[in-house]
Amino acid sequence: MSVASAVAEQVLNGLVVGMVYVLLAAGLSIIFGVMDVINFAHGELFALGAYFAFAIAGPLGGAGFWVALVVAPLLVGVVGMGIERLTVKRLYGRDPLYHILLTFGLVLIINDLITSVWGKSAQPFPIPSVLDQPVALFGFNYSLYNYGIIVFGSALALGTWLLLNRTRFGMIIRAGSEDREMVRTLGIDIDRYYTLTFGFGAALAGVAGIVLGAYQNVSPTMGSSVIIPAFVIVVLGGLGSFRGAVVGGLFVGLVQTFARTYAPFLEGLIVFLLMIAVLVVKPTGLFGTSVGAGDHHDGALLHGSGGGVLSAETRAKLGYAGVGALLVVPLLAEVTGVTYSVTLLEDILIWALFALSLDLVLGYAGLVSLGHTLFYGVGAYASVLTLMHVSPSVFVALAVAVAVCAAIAWGVGYLSIRVSGVFFAMITLGFAELFYNAVFKFDFTGGSDGLFGVDAFYGLAGLGVDPGEFAVPLGPVVLDGGAVQYYFLLAVVVGSYLLARRLIRAPFGSVLQSIRESEERASFIGYDVTAYKRRAFVVSGGLAGLAGGLFAANNGYVAPSFLHWINSGEVIVMTVLGGMGTLYGPMLGAGVFVAAEDVLSSYIDQWQLVIGVLFVLFVIFVPRGLVSLPRTVADHPLFESAVGGRFRDRVGEQAGVTDPEVDRRE
Repeated sequence: MSVASAVAEQVLNGLVVGMVYVLLAAGLSIIFGVMDVINFAHGELFALGAYFAFAIAGPLGGAGFWVALVVAPLLVGVVGMGIERLTVKRLYGRDPLYHILLTFGLVLIINDLITSVWGKSAQPFPIPSVLDQPVALFGFNYSLYNYGIIVFGSALALGTWLLLNRTRFGMIIRAGSEDREMVRTLGIDIDRYYTLTFGFGAALAGVAGIVLGAYQNVSPTMGSSVIIPAFVIVVLGGLGSFRGAVVGGLFVGLVQTFARTYAPFLEGLIVFLLMIAVLVVKPTGLFGTSVGAGDHHDGALLHGSGGGVLSAETRAKLGYAGVGALLVVPLLAEVTGVTYSVTLLEDILIWALFALSLDLVLGYAGLVSLGHTLFYGVGAYASVLTLMHVSPSVFVALAVAVAVCAAIAWGVGYLSIRVSGVFFAMITLGFAELFYNAVFKFDFTGGSDGLFGVDAFYGLAGLGVDPGEFAVPLGPVVLDGGAVQYYFLLAVVVGSYLLARRLIRAPFGSVLQSIRESEERASFIGYDVTAYKRRAFVVSGGLAGLAGGLFAANNGYVAPSFLHWINSGEVIVMTVLGGMGTLYGPMLGAGVFVAAEDVLSSYIDQWQLVIGVLFVLFVIFVPRGLVSLPRTVADHPLFESAVGGRFRDRVGEQAGVTDPEVDRRE
């Protein structure tokens, strides 16, 4: 094959992949541009389309593919409209973070439903025999199905553009994206059009899933594998821009294909470097505008402070009691033989520290970081590499982990904090994905296998405790090296909480909270808002790195999964579940989430479905988290009618709030 033919083949491969990206990203971009909804469940709708087509095509034989290509996207569209009416609609007007959280819960629900019905293994989805044949063009044979993807995708993209720009439907949804209330005053039911828009975007994702499913196969992980590239595309092209989604999709498809062939080291890196560069230089992307970037919502992040029935003194006493109970757990575990409880508590403590670190920027500075797993993963790698090559001391390893992550947080913060809102969330996600893909490229990080077999020493200069040789009898129980790890972990987590609380109670914390409430007002009275945000981000990154380092040191390994974006989603879930802006709330949320996951997974296979449903309900009805649950109950009309205002007044007195803030949303 000549050089020209080889290049032409790679161009066609890039266009095939790019056209799938166009169909996927177009729906994502339309939904965001019109409705300000960042839909993390878009990838699962993509997978759902592939599985619907797989289920329809099988019994129908040769004509099944063509029937599925029409029916399956319609079914996905109906599912999308149901999602919008039942869940997304309730969050209009709130900060885009709540759309992210809601759709993250939907990811758990839809993915678990897919695996429950079709299993966890990949399934072959054969293409029609008429398309499964080579065509000789440009000096080489190429699949007719691949040509079909390019032609079909182009036609569908053109039809979508005409729908948005040359029809009354398109005119109304474009007007609604600019001023929803104005359209409503004209007598147009804009809510119905929003439902149709969400359904249409979901249907486009379903089409993309069918096309790619037949090109490769269908699997439960296909949704999670494409959602991040889809976000890269909409960022490059411009959030909310259909034209940007088309150009960005084709561009990313070509770049990935050529990088895979001619520069394998850059595969998986170059698109995220481009994403970061675009967000730094032109946050609105190539064709985007400031409208539709989360700017016309009027909601704010809802923190959980002031929502409890307990006074600060009572909460402190409960905190002391909780720490005391944690101190005796290893002793009780030895007596009862239930040693797994110690392992579970170690996981909870590490995730609690991770959630605490995020709360400093999310709950107090109002910065939504979708890439916080970057610091958790880098901290774990830094800790293990230090233990392997520098010193066996856990103290040294954790100090290195904190220092490295704080330095990276300063660099990331320097570039990221100059943008805000959705753009900040996306650039932090880009940095996390860049590091995630990078660890696969280097031998010193262990590649895809990670690093294993690390031994830790709790001391310095040979003075300390070796967990493998430590054993102290205390009556009927023996404290071994596992107890040393547990108590050290507990001390670090409690110390980190006290440090964070001291920081928040200092003038620095007061400035952060004023920035969260009104950035313009804080800047007007003379505070350097950017500098304060960056400092908070550095502290947060250091604590997240400490959490990752603790996990790696305790378990003796690190793997690329520590940097996977799903960890960022889970820690945000924990933070909001407990109640952000309280420090202790996210730690409580981490405990509930990890414990619920452990208990449910022991009894039912569909534990993700249960957690997803519960979390969706919490996002909709208890957005301030578990710590606000007493006030939420007290403010409910049924409760008020039953007990009058006495309980609500008591809530306000105990929490120090005289005029409770209650959100009444349609």
